[in-house]
Amino acid sequence: MAFGRNMQTNNRSSSSYFLKTTILVFVALCLVGIWMLSSLNIVPVDLSYLVPKSEFKDKVSMPFGDKLGSENDGLASGDAKNTENTVRYKSESESGKTIEKLVEKSKKGSVAKGNDDLNDTFDDTSRSDDGEDAMTEEKLKESENEIERLESEKKAEQNEKSDGDGSQNEKSEVFPSGDQSELLKETNSQNGAWSTQSVESKNEEEVQASASSKGQKVSYSWKLCNTTARADYIPCLDNVAAIKKLRSTKHYEHRERHCPDQAPTCLVPLPDGYKQPLKWPRSRDKVWYNNVPHTKLVEYKGHQNWVKVSGEHLIFPGGGTQFKHGALHYIDFVQESLPDIAWGKRSRVILDVGCGVASFGGYLFERDVLTMSFAPKDEHEAQVQFALERGIPAILAVMGTKRLPFPSKVFDVVHCARCRVPWHIEGGKLLLELNRLLRPGGYFVWSATPVYQKLPEDVGIWQAMSELTTSICWEMVAKRKDKVNNVGLAIYRKPSDNSCYDKRTEENPPLCQEFDDPDAAWNVPLQACMHRLPVYSSSRGVQWPDEWPLRLEKTPCWFNSSQIGVYGKPAPQDFTADYEHWKHVVSRSYLNGMGINWSAVRNVMDMRSIYGGFAAALRDMKVWVMNIVSIDAPDTLPIIYQRGLFGMYHDWCESFSTYPRTYDLLHADHLFSKLKKRCQLMPVIVEVDRILRPGGNLIVRDNVGTISEIENLAKSLHWEIRLTYSKDSEGLLYAQKSMWRPTDVETSTL
Repeated sequence: MAFGRNMQTNNRSSSSYFLKTTILVFVALCLVGIWMLSSLNIVPVDLSYLVPKSEFKDKVSMPFGDKLGSENDGLASGDAKNTENTVRYKSESESGKTIEKLVEKSKKGSVAKGNDDLNDTFDDTSRSDDGEDAMTEEKLKESENEIERLESEKKAEQNEKSDGDGSQNEKSEVFPSGDQSELLKETNSQNGAWSTQSVESKNEEEVQASASSKGQKVSYSWKLCNTTARADYIPCLDNVAAIKKLRSTKHYEHRERHCPDQAPTCLVPLPDGYKQPLKWPRSRDKVWYNNVPHTKLVEYKGHQNWVKVSGEHLIFPGGGTQFKHGALHYIDFVQESLPDIAWGKRSRVILDVGCGVASFGGYLFERDVLTMSFAPKDEHEAQVQFALERGIPAILAVMGTKRLPFPSKVFDVVHCARCRVPWHIEGGKLLLELNRLLRPGGYFVWSATPVYQKLPEDVGIWQAMSELTTSICWEMVAKRKDKVNNVGLAIYRKPSDNSCYDKRTEENPPLCQEFDDPDAAWNVPLQACMHRLPVYSSSRGVQWPDEWPLRLEKTPCWFNSSQIGVYGKPAPQDFTADYEHWKHVVSRSYLNGMGINWSAVRNVMDMRSIYGGFAAALRDMKVWVMNIVSIDAPDTLPIIYQRGLFGMYHDWCESFSTYPRTYDLLHADHLFSKLKKRCQLMPVIVEVDRILRPGGNLIVRDNVGTISEIENLAKSLHWEIRLTYSKDSEGLLYAQKSMWRPTDVETSTL
């Protein structure tokens, strides 16, 4: 009986075991079937969950607005579903491959124990051997849920797109699909529609091979430059060999640009004890001594309150040769002498000749005035370097034998306070250059000893200046003495039309030949002649710009719909589209999405500006932007000045006329791919490294091949690559310069 009871029990156990096994197999097959069905329509979408949290530490989770022309030209607010364009810094095609690979791994590991790839992808935590089966089944369910979530989000995203009307909205792609959008690359404008600064270029016919091919990594061996200028090396101004060969220095030829035949590929060292610059506005009044360790100006000009040494700082009391008691008093004195100057309204963009440490321009910021200050690299050691270290715009230039790198008729006011320029000599050639630059109806403010002193030399200069200004039809509208600073000034007004020119009994100085282009300014010799003023209402220079800030957004008065803009649209629409585009990119991406510390940004350069849209979009920031128009690009620099902004012409195959470490942010929109047709890329990036401060930012938008080359170069320079992104053939790079410098020094001296 006992045996019989045991047999019955065993039979019941066997039946129960078989039933349980059948149920388990059935459930397992159902799960596998459900998983296989749900994985058939996987699309590459949100990849943020694939990235370990540690990789997100310094990265961005929102896409970046790009060129106009895409139907989705806005920027999303950074929600998870839009991270597909930024996560892991991969292109869309790479992202698709990643998720497809994940799905394939999940298929292979769905019934296997301890699938490490699957577990590592979705969970960074460790697990015990005893729970492997349960963990695998749990992870399988998590994978199914994740895939279902991805599908639903993708469908929702597609529905949002289909419901849109094609206009700009809050969502955006980093780069538009298709060939190119209207602002990604300029269209070829009609012949004669846009002139360039270099119709002929000695480099134009020689297309040089790039330092690295697309996608190919090249190693670089960096060395420090071996120069007498050391940490202050400026290649085109410190070319000792070229300067020694000059036949004459009578006209300051030795202060002009003399670029080396081969652009340097060495790196400029840092000064000993270099620190991150002080932030604006503190920097206006003091800077770190070790950053600009020069004391000659302290000795020469300390009694005039230019600059003083105080501990580890250089202090700038705000004085100058003509305003020992402060620039603000002097600025107000100028306006009191001539209220029509109207700082910050009628007069927005001015040129300060022989600027010293640029305190005049630095304090004019308080009057909403933008000042282009310049001085030569001369015995007044590092005056422009002081200005830039303070956060005040300035360039190195001299009134010598060539035109200044600005278009004609663009400055509202030109200022000279004891600038040591002999305006009256050689037929007034130098004053006639100012006449070229002044707007019709603009003012020349001259504060110098000949205005108010009676020494024989001063009297002679005043007489010569009076004759010269009369002969070029300048009217003296004010002459006054400042009792506080014990100096005087005279203010002249340039005529607004040609009536005075036509009434002159003597053509001395003569009018320039009709074929002489007043806007040609790159390496063009000075001439002792003056250009006739425009007469047609549709011509640039006939109308004074609107008061600031209205002029910033207003389409230039000489634009009309029959003209084709740089991007191929009618000129007025082209201008507006460019501005709207950059407002969108700056507000939704550069200011909020890339992690840039804008409180540490003051000196900004747009290395390839078109209409000044990027600078205009930064208007409310405490920054100033140097707009560079390349000499082989459409000549849009007059438009930039018309808006109340400023800039200059430059050829990026050569070094820029500034000291090392003078800019906080460089922005290059499709610049480098164009430069590669004329010069090698590596020396250009070396120049970028020279100009940019340690901790400074570089933003590059270009084709993916060029982005790859620049990323490779930046990494070799030990820069931090904060973001790279690519879609289709377009890419974006955001990098930050480090304090790194190589230890080896070049054997040959530059």
